[in-house]
Amino acid sequence: MRPPVEVSVLIVSLLAPGVLYTINNIPALQEPLPILGLGMFILGFVLFLLRLTVSNQTKVDPLFYVFAEFSFTCMVGLTNALEQDGFISGFMGFYLKKGEPHLSTAYAVMMSYWDGIVHFILFLTIIHRMFRGKSYRSLGLLWAGSSIANQIVLIPGVVIGKYGSNIRPGFWRNVPFFLAPFWVASVLFSRPREMPVVTADKISAEQKKGLLFRPVDLLLSLMLLGAMAFSIFRGFVVLDCPLDTCFTYIYQYEPYLKDPVVFPRVMMLVYLFYAMPLMAFFTYGLRTPGCSWMLDWTIFFAGAMAQSQWCHIGASQHSRTPYTYRVPADKWWPTNKGKKEN
Repeated sequence: MRPPVEVSVLIVSLLAPGVLYTINNIPALQEPLPILGLGMFILGFVLFLLRLTVSNQTKVDPLFYVFAEFSFTCMVGLTNALEQDGFISGFMGFYLKKGEPHLSTAYAVMMSYWDGIVHFILFLTIIHRMFRGKSYRSLGLLWAGSSIANQIVLIPGVVIGKYGSNIRPGFWRNVPFFLAPFWVASVLFSRPREMPVVTADKISAEQKKGLLFRPVDLLLSLMLLGAMAFSIFRGFVVLDCPLDTCFTYIYQYEPYLKDPVVFPRVMMLVYLFYAMPLMAFFTYGLRTPGCSWMLDWTIFFAGAMAQSQWCHIGASQHSRTPYTYRVPADKWWPTNKGKKEN
């Protein structure tokens, strides 16, 4: 009798630390090009093992292979986070030297924790629901938003930041991890959403109410407007706006925005040029009931913002961030209260 598919995926994923430890103790495999080639081989072998776990299934959703493969990389990320914070050792040294040195930064450590805990739980839950015929569309969109937000900050941040002059072949393993979430999102957006059965009279009565008579929507609209204003302001700050207010903010309230790793700077620009327009559309959707696209896009956006805020706030306080760039203790609450509203 075979174990449930999600249990098989869990077992395969837990092989990751052992694989890393083995490679870390074989010097011949610790050169830049062999690391990239070996990484691709390992991912291919993991895919083969995953195929064996579902060989008895008559029909397998192709998204399963994406979620299951990413589950393995989640354990790689968690191993990295635990090693950088000193809980374990002897696993990631080779990869940080010859693969992706930026994974030792505070931002990457927080990103690795998110991958290894939140994304991993999401994947196992999705796979569990997938093989029991239950809908996993919302969970999938939540992950897609989170993963895309991660990649559009990480990749540009590495290229234009302090590690841009030290990019190794191993960095290019991020390409499939960048493309896969977009494909998953496009597949899930194209699938119909399961809607609760509500009578037409009830829908009509609710949609006729003005925004002032929908207190929850009104509160959300005000919060979105505040988050939009704060996103614009911080966008101006990282673009070196000469106003005294911007100068005071970056030096006294959020010096992390000056960190030469530039992940926080890239994130603020993503907020300004991508998140802010989306929040404007959401404000319109709250004002105009009946926008069916709101349900999917708010879930997608929630995943993106949750991941971004976790990494940004955590990295701004992490010990791997130089002390001069950390948010001052007496300024932490007002600064991060504004962040959370995003």
